[in-house]
Amino acid sequence: METLEKINADYETQLNDWIEQEKAALDLINVVGKLWFEKSIELILFRNQLVDRSASEIMNLHMYAKNIVKKPITIYDTVALATEILKSTAGAGRVDIGKLAFEWHQEEQKYKSKADFINDKLKDLLGGTTTIVPKDVVLYGFGRIGRLAARELINLAGKGEQLRLKAIVTRGNSSEEIVKRADLLRTDSVHGPFPGTVIEDLENKALIINGHTVHMINADKPEDIDYTLYGIHNALLIDNTGVFRDRAELSRHLKSKGISKVLLTAPAKDVPNVVHGVNHESVDVKKENIFSAASCTTNAIMPILYVIDKELGIEKGHIETVHSYTNDQNLLDNYHKKYRRGRSAALNMVITETGAESALKKVLPQLSGKFTANSVRVPTPNVSLAILNINISKKVTKEDVNEIIKRYALEGNLVEQIQYAFSNELVSTDVIGNPCPAVFDSQNTIISPDGRSIVLYIWYDNEYGYTRQVIRFSKHISEVRRPVYY
Repeated sequence: METLEKINADYETQLNDWIEQEKAALDLINVVGKLWFEKSIELILFRNQLVDRSASEIMNLHMYAKNIVKKPITIYDTVALATEILKSTAGAGRVDIGKLAFEWHQEEQKYKSKADFINDKLKDLLGGTTTIVPKDVVLYGFGRIGRLAARELINLAGKGEQLRLKAIVTRGNSSEEIVKRADLLRTDSVHGPFPGTVIEDLENKALIINGHTVHMINADKPEDIDYTLYGIHNALLIDNTGVFRDRAELSRHLKSKGISKVLLTAPAKDVPNVVHGVNHESVDVKKENIFSAASCTTNAIMPILYVIDKELGIEKGHIETVHSYTNDQNLLDNYHKKYRRGRSAALNMVITETGAESALKKVLPQLSGKFTANSVRVPTPNVSLAILNINISKKVTKEDVNEIIKRYALEGNLVEQIQYAFSNELVSTDVIGNPCPAVFDSQNTIISPDGRSIVLYIWYDNEYGYTRQVIRFSKHISEVRRPVYY
């Protein structure tokens, strides 16, 4: 049995080691802030944002990195590499410091110093020659997605070189209404308090959010607004209302002075439906001026279906979504134009339709006609689950499928869309605030005895994860995306 002296010594050693790591995390926070505000370089750690994080959160993210890549990535590695990036001539970009740290472990012997390593890996960012013209943004509607979009546009603004939130359009902008909307922006029952300041400028009918002046505009008809009166020009308008769903209706926004592009945060009938990371490059953003970001469920399942079809070949399948209730349902039993949605959302599981299968025709047309789909609304306010039951062309094991998804989650064009989850205790509330539209639950992958049928569980924050997809696509439409190193 260990002596009391050794137990105490081990305790002190472990505690002191943790304190040193936290001090290093504070150093990293300082460097992250300087990179973000001085050089417009955003550091992430395997898709997880590092800007505006606490020391404890950063330590937890390093533990996640260790478990994902199966190789220790220490806080000392990341702070040292981040410091070298700060010293370099690298210009605006988005850099995964976790990927860099992992590659440093693998390739350290090839370089004379960390500075040489950084200069080689980030050569495309060196010199800071990338020119980006900032894009004005108008939010049309200020509900669940609208308020989250406002939060994220402000949080991700940095030096204001990409998307600039300039106005929010609502029905009514009296002083009382502006105060109420400001309070809804400050606090959220699901996503918590806004980590910033919101000041009501009632005289000028505006909100000042973290120093950004955002005009609150009243309008009943989209074509009646002259945005140029508010200093807004050539803007992207993000329609969060869901009222207008086709090209003719959405084109009304383009009749307003100051608007050049329109993005709908819902499925649309006759305009491009896009899941960023999957089919965004198929749209000509210079010629097209009206887009749809599809639905939250579409953004959750399409990255996974794309991967499975590409790697294993999909023959047919069924999509079942277990979806949190939304504002289109009744809180208590009352009339509703759709069957069952009139029953109390807070008390019932409600079987209803989903547009997931029809979305395949627009996003992954090669899979059209191969799937059936349905949905169950459940009494939770946020986070949903897609269950994919798929017949495939190849014989596989659980390990085969999980390794395929893990590879796409860490490398390639879908690293922002797919997160590989490995926890045995993962439940829906753990996914609140996750920036990826698809969180793959690797522990619950099921393979049929013949190895030709698989069941996959995909979690998604149907509010926040979807909003992050909207913003990613907004940057693409606006041609303000920075170079990335993932």
